[in-house]
Amino acid sequence: MSSSNNNYYLPHGTKWPFLSSVSLLILFLGLSSFLNGSPSGMTIMFTGLALLLIMVYGWFSTVIQESESGVYNLQVDVSFRWGMVWFIFSEVMFFSAFFGSLYYARELSLPWLGGDGYKTATNLVLWPQFENVWPSNGPLNVGGDFTFMKASGIPALNTLILLTSGLTVTYAHHGLKEQNRKKLINGLILTILLGFTFVAFQAYEYIHAYSELNLKLTTGIYGSTFFMLTGFHGFHVTLGAIMLTVILLRCIKGHFSGDNHFGFEAVAWYWHFVDVVWLGLFVFVYWL
Repeated sequence: MSSSNNNYYLPHGTKWPFLSSVSLLILFLGLSSFLNGSPSGMTIMFTGLALLLIMVYGWFSTVIQESESGVYNLQVDVSFRWGMVWFIFSEVMFFSAFFGSLYYARELSLPWLGGDGYKTATNLVLWPQFENVWPSNGPLNVGGDFTFMKASGIPALNTLILLTSGLTVTYAHHGLKEQNRKKLINGLILTILLGFTFVAFQAYEYIHAYSELNLKLTTGIYGSTFFMLTGFHGFHVTLGAIMLTVILLRCIKGHFSGDNHFGFEAVAWYWHFVDVVWLGLFVFVYWL
């Protein structure tokens, strides 16, 4: 529902921003203590995580209640859309930084170490035996010998899974606009199942990499960029699948209408963004 009131909606006083700050402070204090060997660090960290989850549930519940009560008008809807656009833009910049590090390592650092271009002295003086071959863990062979992850197998299958999930969430969106609840709910269920299947296959891929390929986060520049890029993407897929689950529960309860469903659209935008990032990952991390 949307309000016909032309005045801009001003949110009432709320405790959730304060509680989110407190929970994040406890979470990161616990994490830093744990990383520094404190025996109570993990307990503090999980306490902060529990408080954060409680805060998220409470804050989101408040927003959903406000949305369904009709206090948001079209002006608020536009501000929500711009907020989501800028959020996705920030995510684009986030992944651009990691893609940039991959590009710098492959196209600049390794060629210099291998003696290409005007940096030949680096190779002759420091690493005369080093050859510029990707994937690489550097001239010091950091992490030992390893086998790189091929594009065939699970990565190719996960690409098919994510591309299919993009179609199913679009199918659900069309169902919502057509006021076809069965089509909407079935499309969302398929998308969620595909999303969590992707995460499960990626977890299996990580286990295989660590146990059989000696490919780890500590395996030089290749291992660090591989796990940073794929790991953060997997986190985003997990988060997107959770958000889609919340949207599914709302749709089952009858929330959203054919002409007013920004909550659904926001999550669908996010899911399509995750799909596009994966295509870049598949090409530049697995394939090339």
